[in-house]
Amino acid sequence: MTALTPHAAYNFEHFRDQLADPSVLDCSVAIRVFRAPLLAVAVGGPRRGGSFPTSDMTVALAVRALLEGRHGYPDLRLVRPPSPDTCFCVEWGEIPPGWRDDVLRGRFYGYMAALERHPENPK
Repeated sequence: MTALTPHAAYNFEHFRDQLADPSVLDCSVAIRVFRAPLLAVAVGGPRRGGSFPTSDMTVALAVRALLEGRHGYPDLRLVRPPSPDTCFCVEWGEIPPGWRDDVLRGRFYGYMAALERHPENPK
């Protein structure tokens, strides 16, 4: 497992195009697990939390260790899967809202479209 610059992540452009404040990517980290570097997006601006799904607990512990002490990754925690067929996840920042409200979750993660649809931010 390796930490790389954010631009090395396969999904960098996706996050750059979706985040309301893409400057948060400057302090984010691409994590190469096996061969694919994927982005662990830091918190900042309207983004209040983040997560990185993993295949098993060993990988989750390694991801958490890799992010520990880095700016933009406060309150790192390992989240166990609710059922055997789901992934372990490393989360940071605030605890995310429930899964039922997509707009609320989008705002929590700082996605542009969710912020635009919210009444406090009419566009």
